[in-house]
Amino acid sequence: MKLGVALGRLNPAFFVDVTLEAEKLGYESVWLPEHLVFPVAMAGSPHRGDDHPPVPPRTPVFDAFAYLSFLAGKTHSIRLATHVYNLALRHPFVAARAVQTLDVVSGGRAICGVGAGWLEAEWRAAGLDFASRGRRLDEALEVCKRLWTEDVIEHHGEFWDFGAVAFEPKPVQKPHPPVLIGGMSDAALRRAARAGDGWVGMDVDVESIGPIVARLHELCADAGRSHLAFEISVGAVNPSPGDVRRWAEAGVDRLIVSPWSRSREAIDALRALAGGTLGT
Repeated sequence: MKLGVALGRLNPAFFVDVTLEAEKLGYESVWLPEHLVFPVAMAGSPHRGDDHPPVPPRTPVFDAFAYLSFLAGKTHSIRLATHVYNLALRHPFVAARAVQTLDVVSGGRAICGVGAGWLEAEWRAAGLDFASRGRRLDEALEVCKRLWTEDVIEHHGEFWDFGAVAFEPKPVQKPHPPVLIGGMSDAALRRAARAGDGWVGMDVDVESIGPIVARLHELCADAGRSHLAFEISVGAVNPSPGDVRRWAEAGVDRLIVSPWSRSREAIDALRALAGGTLGT
């Protein structure tokens, strides 16, 4: 089982120290959420059953790939991931360049977690149609993958249209950094199985993950892919060693943890969890 750390549950003042300690303790990755903008008037939630946004509009937010590139310069081995990046809100040139830059400056440690987005007001503020977000994400993923892997690409699609372009340098990881696709809907699971290297979820527990894993394996088979090369990651706040075993038995490959109540307790909490699960 790989263990990642959910930076989004921290005060940003602790990002660097927690990332350095996580690397020292043997955690595999750190995960940074992002939004392009928070409208003052917003509604909805990515969590099932919730009607209100989980964060206020003045929550500090950073350019995820810029901040992760900053963390790359301070670390050596820990992987640097987004959970999740609103890819379809950007032109694919911008998104592909951000991911490529992180992968290059980190020596091949980037993980690109993406999603279709849940905050309709953010899309309206950006002047984009929220109802088109799934199709935009599909097309953006197609373009980004071609930019990362092909010498010259030309694209004529529903949302983006351009003649032949070159895109260098290519990412360090081949064919490209892992793309994990988030979302709980069946459309999101289908997208992950069809176009992702894995799925990243939130708002699930060890009791409810089984049917999701089974569905992802079924969809991978439908897409002609082996689920053995498909990575499943979920959030788990403070798993015990027994919990970790149960998650693994359910088919989960990575837990993204946040075993603290206050940011100032995060390092001690990560040490305690590592002592029980990583043997450090």
